[in-house]
Amino acid sequence: MTWFEPTSTRRRFLASSGLGALALGALAACGGGSAAPAGSASSSAAAAPSSVAPGTYGKLSLQLSWIKNIEFAGEFFADSKGYYTDAGFESVDLVTGPVDSADALVVAGTVDVGLSAPDATARLVAEQGAPLKIIGATFQKNPFCILSLEEGKPIRTIADLAGKTIGIQAGTNQSIFEGLLKANNVDPSTIKTTVVQYEPTPLTEKKIDGFMAYLTNEPFIVKSKGFTPVTLSFADNGLPLASETFVVLQQTIEEDRDKLKAFLTAEIKGWKDAVADPAAGAKLAAETYGKGLGLDVAGQTEQLEAQLKLIVSDDTKANGLFTLTPDFQEKIVAAIGALGTTITAADLFDMSLLDEVYAADASLKA
Repeated sequence: MTWFEPTSTRRRFLASSGLGALALGALAACGGGSAAPAGSASSSAAAAPSSVAPGTYGKLSLQLSWIKNIEFAGEFFADSKGYYTDAGFESVDLVTGPVDSADALVVAGTVDVGLSAPDATARLVAEQGAPLKIIGATFQKNPFCILSLEEGKPIRTIADLAGKTIGIQAGTNQSIFEGLLKANNVDPSTIKTTVVQYEPTPLTEKKIDGFMAYLTNEPFIVKSKGFTPVTLSFADNGLPLASETFVVLQQTIEEDRDKLKAFLTAEIKGWKDAVADPAAGAKLAAETYGKGLGLDVAGQTEQLEAQLKLIVSDDTKANGLFTLTPDFQEKIVAAIGALGTTITAADLFDMSLLDEVYAADASLKA
């Protein structure tokens, strides 16, 4: 399998906890960036003007967590339809991954906004005092799953894990899997794990019974090879983590609040288009933004339709895309605790910018 296969396997799942000198050095450079309480208002906290002069906010860089495939359909719409420029940006640079940590790049000032995951951000905040906040989440349910095959030993429930051999990628994914077991009071000794890479070949070759995967990616790969995928969702079994979270510096919230709200407004419009027309999003991914990666429209459409089940929820229908209710924030914090990091919702999240965006334009919720 080549790296840019049409249904390219996602090689970076969650951001690595090994942030090293980059994060530490950047934190030192940030100086006394004491974080204001989540939801605090700055002098620019009022809703941004309904229209701004072209280029008011200059350029913004967004660190994607992967290659330019369908995972970022909303960003492709926002760029191609001019939502970013309408919001007041000269341009928005969609920086491709994979990266070890979008969080560290945000801390270092390399990018303005990073797409990350709550547990990765929480580790950096709790362990190194990084002045970061999550201001929204594209995925209301994280895509992690244990992938198995109907033609092998299907794993449909937590109880089905007993006695199985599960392939887990080395590093952060091992910690995530351990968190799944802890959240479900499963004795690790009842399961055999082995280190695998990010392609599901060991599963299709029946060398393992289960494979840690993304609901929106590897199941389609094994299906294309003639197998029937069976998935066990982490989000539905004790680890309700959001994913593809927007991470920024606390300083940016305080000093460039309107800029961030303009960015979120454009993102909301882009993702609303993706929800409304998955096929058009797939076409943008395959033929424009991911051109040359070997992506195909049909496959990208199928994957986006699967993603939308994780992006759109009853809460987002009521409150708007990217929002995280206080109850959900607490569930995320509890799940992060199961992974070994203690943090409070107030230290991790700031939903006040999205609140102001939707208060200024209620039509964005529709």
